[in-house]
Amino acid sequence: MVYHNLKALIKGIRACKTVADERALIQQESAAIRTSFKEEDSFARHNNIAKLLYIHMLGSAAHFGQIECLKLVASPRFSDKRLGYLGIMLLLDESQETLTLVTNSLKNDMNHSNMYAVGLALCTFANIASEEMSRDLANEIEKLLGSSNTYIRKKAALCALRVIKKVPELADHFTAKAKNLLTDRNHGVLLSSITLVTEMCQIDAAICDEFRNAVPLLVRNLKSLVTTGYSPEHDVSGITDPFLQVKILRLLRLLGQGDEKASETMNDILAQVATNTDSTKNVGNSILYETVLTVLDIEADTGLRVMAINILGKFLGNRDNNIRYVALNTLNKVVSIDTNAVQRHRNIILDCLRDGDISIRRRALELSYALINEQNVRVLVRELLAFLEIADDEFKLNMTTQISLAAERFAPNKRWHIDTVLRFLRLAGNFVREEILSAFIRLVAHTPELQAYTASRLYVALTSDISQESLTLAATWVIGEYSDVLLEGGIVDEDSPKQVTDKDLIDLLVSILDSPYANQLTRQFVLTAITKISSRPMVSSVQQERVSELLAQYATSPELELQQRAVEFVSLFNLGEVKEGVLEKMPPPELKATVIGTVSEQKPVGSTKSAPDQDLIGSENDLIGGGSAPVNGHAPAQNNEDLLRDIFGGGSDQPATSAPAPAPRSTVDDIMGLFGPGPTATPPAAAIPPSNPMSAFNIPATQTPQAPPPQPAAPRLTSYTAYEKNELKITLTPQTSAAQPGTVMILARFQVSGSSAATGVSFQAAVPKSQQLQMLPMSNPDINPGSVETQRMRVVAPVGSAVRLRLRISYTMGGQTVQDQVDFSGFPPGLTGAHSLGVLVIFIFNVLLAFIIIQVFLAV
Repeated sequence: MVYHNLKALIKGIRACKTVADERALIQQESAAIRTSFKEEDSFARHNNIAKLLYIHMLGSAAHFGQIECLKLVASPRFSDKRLGYLGIMLLLDESQETLTLVTNSLKNDMNHSNMYAVGLALCTFANIASEEMSRDLANEIEKLLGSSNTYIRKKAALCALRVIKKVPELADHFTAKAKNLLTDRNHGVLLSSITLVTEMCQIDAAICDEFRNAVPLLVRNLKSLVTTGYSPEHDVSGITDPFLQVKILRLLRLLGQGDEKASETMNDILAQVATNTDSTKNVGNSILYETVLTVLDIEADTGLRVMAINILGKFLGNRDNNIRYVALNTLNKVVSIDTNAVQRHRNIILDCLRDGDISIRRRALELSYALINEQNVRVLVRELLAFLEIADDEFKLNMTTQISLAAERFAPNKRWHIDTVLRFLRLAGNFVREEILSAFIRLVAHTPELQAYTASRLYVALTSDISQESLTLAATWVIGEYSDVLLEGGIVDEDSPKQVTDKDLIDLLVSILDSPYANQLTRQFVLTAITKISSRPMVSSVQQERVSELLAQYATSPELELQQRAVEFVSLFNLGEVKEGVLEKMPPPELKATVIGTVSEQKPVGSTKSAPDQDLIGSENDLIGGGSAPVNGHAPAQNNEDLLRDIFGGGSDQPATSAPAPAPRSTVDDIMGLFGPGPTATPPAAAIPPSNPMSAFNIPATQTPQAPPPQPAAPRLTSYTAYEKNELKITLTPQTSAAQPGTVMILARFQVSGSSAATGVSFQAAVPKSQQLQMLPMSNPDINPGSVETQRMRVVAPVGSAVRLRLRISYTMGGQTVQDQVDFSGFPPGLTGAHSLGVLVIFIFNVLLAFIIIQVFLAV
């Protein structure tokens, strides 16, 4: 059945009972339309194109009607042109070659005597113009900008906007005409021209400077809109043309940036808009919001900025969630500009922490962190801790980090600092970063006057709750280190002091071992703690025997780390005084720039001050537990050789400052002395001329001063790609030192190549059993596009062996969680230095050569 007009087709499609019937009808009608196109009937063509556009709207193919639309456009009848241009806008886009055939029709209709035909051509151009079409018709658009008809000028301005978006270098063609349009009294023309000028100013800074002379004109236009009475043609909820007001404010914001003169010109009108606009309706709030953004971006005076921030404070009390969110988001951006003005709205910001909308709670938290200073740290941290009790799990990790950062920077005293950390350890111990726990332990070690108090509080907290991992780790470490203080003084800072026995301490720690919350790390801490407690003089022999039996049980543990610790601790029990020396209190770790200490409000948690390459090449002590940077100008107590000796299990019981006793010289040493100091000999303190091997044959040696050898150039660091999937790329940059063969320092760089950020990135690495690995925390687990985050590692491997890594990466990108594992062995061979076998061969060769020379000498 063939439908003669659009109305009949719609009725037939609606009568279909199934989707299959509808598809069959559309296919049948499409075939009939194709056949009808061959008859060249203009009246039938009009009906066919109308039906075809309806079929296109239903999602079926209609591309075969593109040429017929061009024929309708060429028709002299306005109804045909209107339908033809509508078909072109729907069926064509700028990527199709057919579009080049439309250019001539558009050019002809732009010069048409009927303004509505011109309007159709301009409307079509603004929707589908390509870069080539924009270049071809730019001159026509420029002419129409000067038309006497407001209807044409308005549409021509929007076409000019399309041109400069497609071809930015043509923006200067429209500058003169755009200045004239700003003086137009028609609101439609003024609205479109201001939109055009705004785009031009964003594209070219030179054009922006040129339009700064128009600031007084824009101020007059805005003032007339604010002070005019009721205008039914432009009134929206009692406000005259709010769309035009918003456009003018946006243009003023661009023109006032970095220009004091232009900013001073617009200060008065901005204050007038801010005070006279009705804020009870959403239309007025939109104008006030644009006014605030303009005030904060231009060179406004202090009073005007305070007024703008007060407007945002009023927004926080609005019942509309969108308005509150916008206010919090804007305050987050301006809090660094005028913190005192934002502080006035602190109470209402804290109230937003209890809002039902999660987005508002998140923005309120970010703003609360930025408001903390020395004066209000007690109040704000108390509020944040109160919110931590009811906060969602996704907030807790960031909250504990920020609270710890605030306490470290602004704590009024150390006891308050310790109390604050203890409280969030009890509330969110499973959501605490490792760096925070490390900083807390360092704080306790450097505060001897509060060690008894801290140990008591942790003992009480651990007695009531062992489910919080970080609390358990902190309490286990402190109780193990300072158990003697707890056993002597009992639980302090309570109304009725309670004595603690050695049995109580060990019972508590053993209960952790048997709990379902214990993991491998927790058990390691507990085994170390009970071993240290057993070495204290006031612990009874019964408890010492109990600890010995417990360690013997774990000596056969399937977990290798626990088994190794247990075996080592069991062997210590038979060493008498050595046991007490090994298990005595650890000295306070040296203060150093921790991850927490280098974070600022402008940096994400985990970032460091130095550049990635500098961190890699810098102090190697930071990569090993116990190493530190110089404090107060003094060098660290241990050097790199001492630390490496500790890693390999060696070391000396002598103090680091004592000089080693000289070893007796052997015959081989005397023979090797003929050839000068060997590669492993210690250089002499005084400058001794180099020995000449030929002096053994009574040939005088000429001693000529030798120039110092040239310093080798710094090696160029090469990066190796270890992982590149899902727009996330991880590269590894190794660096070695000739003074430390077998030690490889690796810098991992994380980059995102797409537009989506990778959040919650977790990077873990493992090495073979013959190698050892130390890792620092990642600079920031959230990787934004364009940024580079880093993580440092140190691998100690046998000399001559290859460095192999097994990497486990997990992250969230685009709402999808990705977990992946890769094996990496892409480093070049010989990275860990020459093999020890080669050194042995060279040594044997030198000894044999020495014996041959002695035989020759004796024969002579």
